[in-house]
Amino acid sequence: MKSWSIGVVGLVALAVFVASSYGPTEGLVAVGILASAAVGIGWPHFLAVPAKKTLATVIGLSGAGSALAAGFVPAPGFLDATPAFIAAGVIAVFVVQLIRGTGQAQRLESTLGSCAGVLLSCLGAGWIAGARFNGIKEMVLVAALSAAVALLAGLLRWPDRVVAPLGIVAAGLVAPLAGLVFSNIAIVAAIVVGVVIGSVLVSFRRMVTLRLGRLNFQAVLGMGVAPVWAVGALCYFIDKLLIY
Repeated sequence: MKSWSIGVVGLVALAVFVASSYGPTEGLVAVGILASAAVGIGWPHFLAVPAKKTLATVIGLSGAGSALAAGFVPAPGFLDATPAFIAAGVIAVFVVQLIRGTGQAQRLESTLGSCAGVLLSCLGAGWIAGARFNGIKEMVLVAALSAAVALLAGLLRWPDRVVAPLGIVAAGLVAPLAGLVFSNIAIVAAIVVGVVIGSVLVSFRRMVTLRLGRLNFQAVLGMGVAPVWAVGALCYFIDKLLIY
């Protein structure tokens, strides 16, 4: 599959996350579990590492547990359980590598890459926490619009040295405009959200351009969902630090 299809998958996933945030919490949690499963299945394929099924299970279950906790723990500690699920997932990754034994192919790459996958899968619970935080959805919408602009910039078939600053600047400009139109979020806070989210997403585009070989459907699915899902934590923490 073509690399631009990753951006399309990311846009679809982003739309689903935002739409779900305006429904009941249970629906958003269900979407979070599916997103974690998508990251778990696709991330090992994108990395092209061995033991894909086992690592997919570890990554997916870690993210699903984090999403469940974020949806049902009492306020205000929506993400209090997330570090525990990250730690459990990382430990499980090391256990898998120990079981594989010494001398196995791509052992270091598999360990480091899978730990990163666990982190991405668990951080997506921030979308759920952001939707529950004070019951206010404006920051979720502002963050989503910023992410959408960065993803659209990533679809351009231009060099990374052009697309990267373009995506960051565009996301940083759209965020305050969206904040003024859809809410009373402070301009500075909105700019921070846009720039940070834009920077993260264009960084993942660089990972795609550096990867050699063709991408199968699982790799496109995982790489399309993972960064969009993970920036939910950025949205939530910036909301708490700069607005609340």
